[in-house]
Amino acid sequence: MISDLSLRHQPTGVLFSTPETPDQWKAFQLTPQQVADYERDGYVAGVRILDDAQIDRLLEELEVFFQPEHPGRELWYEYHSNESSDPNTVLFHSLGAWRIAPGFHDLLWHPAFVVPASQLLGGAVRFWHDQLFCKPARHGGVVAWHQDYSYWTRTQPMAHLTCWIGLDDSTRDNGCVHYVPGSHRWDLLPITGLAGDMEAIREVLDPQQWEQFQQPVAIELKRGQAAFHHPLMVHGSFENRTDRPRRATVINAVRDGVCSVSENPLLEGVPVIPPKSPLGGQFFPLLFDPNGTSTQQES
Repeated sequence: MISDLSLRHQPTGVLFSTPETPDQWKAFQLTPQQVADYERDGYVAGVRILDDAQIDRLLEELEVFFQPEHPGRELWYEYHSNESSDPNTVLFHSLGAWRIAPGFHDLLWHPAFVVPASQLLGGAVRFWHDQLFCKPARHGGVVAWHQDYSYWTRTQPMAHLTCWIGLDDSTRDNGCVHYVPGSHRWDLLPITGLAGDMEAIREVLDPQQWEQFQQPVAIELKRGQAAFHHPLMVHGSFENRTDRPRRATVINAVRDGVCSVSENPLLEGVPVIPPKSPLGGQFFPLLFDPNGTSTQQES
């Protein structure tokens, strides 16, 4: 059994360096135009998060996860895999890598993520949960159109943010994410499922939404680039038609102060946070506060 890294609320290594001066922190800020794009469209894409060495380290950790009996497997919140050990053929979606591997753990505190996240959330950044998505070569791997907050209503208010980071180049051919610009202004839609029916959302859209839905944008990214999107953004991804896998990691965050509104665990295996109590403690650490960059272990 390996150590549960959720007990560590600060970086464990040097894969991601911490700025030492205010100017170094500012270097990671989004431009005013990028923030305006997010407010208008519900997303901002092409933000560089990782360099090649950091990606290679994360891919090494990811490859271990493909082994069904890998160390730390008991720490996942969710683990879905076709149990292939070949990274070209594994279909994989899991939550909780930050508890198991130091690279994925430390990524949460990476300035290239937390600084833009704080700008878009409008305050201090608290961790919600992470995800890994791997689409094997020549495989469906479709994620149907949805809004993330449809699955997160157990936390309120809606002050959430998703950061999708490519570990491979992400293209139309290999199943990149598609966004419907402006759909973040829509109301919360009924859940129509994630398991591959790209037409199911038609049933819950009014005529005006359906017209807007006809102009989705393919978010093609170089590996190491990210897209940030609003919790109501309608998005989905199509099959991988190439001979290589398409792998990505996702960080979901909230503005500090978001509360549980559920009497059940927010994630599998996590102690209940009483309704109306703010997220915090071991599993929901504070990642960044723009009014003071310290993110030491909380009591």
